[in-house]
Amino acid sequence: MRKLVLLITIAFFGYTLFTACNSDKKADTKTAEVGTINEEELHTKAKAIFKVLDDKMPGADKDTPALVALGKKLYFETKLSSTGTQSCNSCHNLNGGNAGVDNMATSEGAVKGNFGNRNSPTTLNAGFHFVQFWDGRAIDLKEQAKGPILNPVEMGMKDEKTVVKVISSVPEYKTMFAEAYSEAKDKITYDNLANAIAAFERTLVSKSRFDDYLAGDKNAINSDEKKGMALFMESGCNTCHGGALLGGNMYQKMGLINPYSNTKDMGRFEVTKNEADKFMFKVPSLRNVGKTAPYFHDGAVKDLNEAVKQMAWMQLNKKLTDSEISSIVKFLISLSDKRFDQNLSIAKN
Repeated sequence: MRKLVLLITIAFFGYTLFTACNSDKKADTKTAEVGTINEEELHTKAKAIFKVLDDKMPGADKDTPALVALGKKLYFETKLSSTGTQSCNSCHNLNGGNAGVDNMATSEGAVKGNFGNRNSPTTLNAGFHFVQFWDGRAIDLKEQAKGPILNPVEMGMKDEKTVVKVISSVPEYKTMFAEAYSEAKDKITYDNLANAIAAFERTLVSKSRFDDYLAGDKNAINSDEKKGMALFMESGCNTCHGGALLGGNMYQKMGLINPYSNTKDMGRFEVTKNEADKFMFKVPSLRNVGKTAPYFHDGAVKDLNEAVKQMAWMQLNKKLTDSEISSIVKFLISLSDKRFDQNLSIAKN
């Protein structure tokens, strides 16, 4: 009888121990999964699709401190506009915790009441993009910087000579250009001015918790954000929004499967006149997208949830649920620069 009781007791504790261990294993398995994707598999897949953003933009290694300092001053210089009220920063605001945009659908120019027809994209990480402007009409930051200053709707300066004359009249600029272009025969030129602004913009590299995650810190983004990332990939969003920028490296038709409501702006077609380029726009980077509302090339959508909903339908022919949209948006928020949490500027002091 005692042997029977002993056997039963051993069996009971053995079962309890087995159940507890098995339960722990199940719990570990559960916490190691995000949706239907294992944590390790998710991280491996993410690293294959996305990339950690480089610390420096192409060409930055040639930028001297004097050149960057000059470019920064010019970026914030209102004398570069016909009214003396508009600077690059007016539409691409870097003050405080702003993400290089003015958060308007389209921006107002130097002359009050004059608005552009496209949303002002962020200058953060712009030098990583394969082209500049929504329609790709500028090949790099230097070429891009030349456009708005002379654009009659934007900064409205008459011509390059006028710009050079205005800047040359400021003693501080004479000194700064001389330091930045010590070897050049002509110091203050429009070309040098644009080059300096580009040099400053090459310092505007943002770093997010998502970069930390890709670099190996698997706790840098939380479980909700990981679920959103998994859904982002499962839905096919990364087809266009992949790589280090999650975009910024290709053109795509706006309304690829289901048409976009705005058919007035034909995108790259207005540059090339090629029928195949109708409604083609540069795919925007999703970095800092939580800070750069409103959305799309015309700034027509104010809410990020609505933007995700519309893009899924237009580009992927998918009708996401509110829960799925919310999940993806949580992931997108993790792409914001960490300095924004402290309301800090990304622009170097």
